[in-house]
Amino acid sequence: MPAITADTLTLPRVTAPAPSDTVRPVRSITTGPRGYEGEGFPVVRAFAGVSATDLDPFIHMDQMGEIEFEPGEPRGTDWHPHRGFETVTYMIDGRFAHQDSHGGGGLISDGATQWMTAGSGILHIETPPAELVESGGVFHGIQLWVNLPRRDKFAAPRYQSIEGGEVKLLASDDGGALVRIIAGEIDSREGSGRGPGSTYTPITLSHATIAPGARLDLPWNRDFNALVYVLSGRGAVGPLGHPIQQGQLAVLGPGDRIDVAAAAGQDSNRPSLEVLLLGGQPIREPVFHYGPFVMNSKSELIQAVEDYQAGKFGAIPPGALMPHTSGR
Repeated sequence: MPAITADTLTLPRVTAPAPSDTVRPVRSITTGPRGYEGEGFPVVRAFAGVSATDLDPFIHMDQMGEIEFEPGEPRGTDWHPHRGFETVTYMIDGRFAHQDSHGGGGLISDGATQWMTAGSGILHIETPPAELVESGGVFHGIQLWVNLPRRDKFAAPRYQSIEGGEVKLLASDDGGALVRIIAGEIDSREGSGRGPGSTYTPITLSHATIAPGARLDLPWNRDFNALVYVLSGRGAVGPLGHPIQQGQLAVLGPGDRIDVAAAAGQDSNRPSLEVLLLGGQPIREPVFHYGPFVMNSKSELIQAVEDYQAGKFGAIPPGALMPHTSGR
């Protein structure tokens, strides 16, 4: 169950479509393969098999979990470097601790989002807190990589925490869907006060819960690309109602609005259709991606590796957060 919920009947409603508005068609639907990240936590590689052109300005996205860990099972990542992009970690259920080499850090939980600009170079760690490792529990979140344009590749690293209570909430026209605007804006309504104003690359990121049999029809910036990822449940997307279910990503074509409908029958343990809606202004620059580095050329990748090895990304601070191993 997502941490941030609300009574949709009391929320502002999404504007109904104008007669001239067009619904974005479905270009492709892909199923993300399952794998493991960091110290061994399960993920779905949401963007696998999708062209970089369709994803631009996004690089990579993992759905972390959804899983109920037994005591001693939760795992995260150890300290590792990044350069040339921003990482966005959105915790739907559970808790994740973060620390970086530039003084950023904190606990991400209850619908909160961590926005880290790697820029010129940073070291960081993301790991379940010790108490969660010992007790076990639900763990479910998203990590998204947002590319930086050439002019911002070497921006100073920074860290922002967007708490769950800071996001803007909207309801669909019929009240059957709840929309959480995490970054950017939808229907001229901005997300949190800090998120949209501090995004180098213009994007919109939102999480919608659609009740069985309900439909979400919302406006979308024509200049942005548009992606719909199903976190949980099943339904249909686009003007032709293409079927879509958990772990699948729909790439949409041009248009004014995104249309997603929840199937009338959902599984008892997944009572609603949960979708991530995301898009941004394409950067349209060369992308050279190697591990934790996203640059514009092969020579810049080589320089990134050399700079990291030379200690130019900062140092792990004294008494730093480290992955916790259960004493069981």
